[in-house]
Amino acid sequence: MNTPLPARRLPGSRRPVRLAALAAACCLLLAGCSDASSGAGAADRTGDRIRITLVTHGGKGDAFWELVRKGAEAAAAKDGVELTYASDADAAGQAELVRDAVRDGVDGIAVTLAKPQAMKSPVAEADAAGIPVVGLNSGIDAWRATGLLEYFGQDESVAGRAVGDKLDALGARHALCVIHERGNIALEARCAGVKKSFAGTTEMLYVDGTDMTAMTTAVTARLRQEPGVDEVVTNGAQFALAAVRAAGTADSEAEVATFDLNEDLVDAVRDGGVQFAVDQQPYLQGYLAVDALWLYRTNGNVSGGGVAPVLTGPAFVTKTNVAEVARFAAAGTR
Repeated sequence: MNTPLPARRLPGSRRPVRLAALAAACCLLLAGCSDASSGAGAADRTGDRIRITLVTHGGKGDAFWELVRKGAEAAAAKDGVELTYASDADAAGQAELVRDAVRDGVDGIAVTLAKPQAMKSPVAEADAAGIPVVGLNSGIDAWRATGLLEYFGQDESVAGRAVGDKLDALGARHALCVIHERGNIALEARCAGVKKSFAGTTEMLYVDGTDMTAMTTAVTARLRQEPGVDEVVTNGAQFALAAVRAAGTADSEAEVATFDLNEDLVDAVRDGGVQFAVDQQPYLQGYLAVDALWLYRTNGNVSGGGVAPVLTGPAFVTKTNVAEVARFAAAGTR
């Protein structure tokens, strides 16, 4: 069986790997000890768990980020990793959380890059401390320049263009693309992609995503002002459901489509209230980010060779395939 090399440390490791002979002896003594190729087995033999911190820009209680967290926790459980999750929607606050992880001397950090400029300094501090950092969810055009080792997520520009093409196929003529966080590069890229490929008119509407009442009011007002809008595109499941209510209040015949989904949104697609959703698979993003750091620390693996992102989307959820997605959504993983 494979055993760790004696006294060898991967870049940035704070703890020397135990001698192979000692690991083998422990394996003989412990009943049911798994092979060294298993993360949990390796952690059991060394008694020294890898510590990883996941830092996102997600808002507290957001269902989307709970899926990211669930995926990360599943990977951590499989690999025997000690996982810490932290989030702050404010870029400066998120940067400070990354610095906290660096000061704590963790073995790896996974971070979202909604506002990449704010992350450059803390990522550089992690690099100087020998701590590998991978990216997920947002920042596909900035992860390499920011100094990250790997990236897991959706190409938002590609996803946006795919939505624009779909709107053309559906015969839409005037789309309202709702951005709930100004300056978030992922949301901006999505709507820019829609505008680039959609043959009709694409209009951006900026709203405050932290105030659902204000967001709904803003969409309602715009639909009343511009009755020609026949499609509302949102950037989150909860915003799509709010847009459906707004269209009803405004007596608008506009259809609603969205990026991202949750269990309630799956029901809305099944019932026809929402035309379609684009799934970037947040559970998978969290899972792959944690698993990648474990693989790097234990085996030196780098997904994508460090030069190409690992894509998790876009995947369209429509009435034709929603039943299959609903099965996983009910289990809390989609």
